[in-house]
Amino acid sequence: MLKLRWETTCKCMVGHTSVVHQFKPWSDSNMQETAQKYRRRSLRISIAQPVRLTPSLPRDAFFEEVTVTKNVSPEGFYFQTKTNHYQEGLYLLATLPYHFPADRSDRVYLAQVVRVELLHDGQRGVAVQLLSPVKE
Repeated sequence: MLKLRWETTCKCMVGHTSVVHQFKPWSDSNMQETAQKYRRRSLRISIAQPVRLTPSLPRDAFFEEVTVTKNVSPEGFYFQTKTNHYQEGLYLLATLPYHFPADRSDRVYLAQVVRVELLHDGQRGVAVQLLSPVKE
């Protein structure tokens, strides 16, 4: 049985250093390597859970947004918004779940925006990492 191996290399200059990149065709093994490299630490569930967001240290104008999540995990959540308040690295106070009037199940967390992506419909997708619960 003949095994074919297809690889190409690209020699690039980074500063004064020569770097060789190897490109491999996309295969099941490459997909598995990539999936393992970017594997999430915990399972995400798709749930529309109300969340209240405010900046923990407002640099510009203060804002408050009440929205719903698209998915949630023990480490964070993802939501979509039409506003442009969010930028990578922004620290937030996130109340999750959020009820009005307040409920005993409401929890406030110090959180950080880890990703903001522009979606095709003009909205932004925002990924938030929960850092620690805030004592009340």
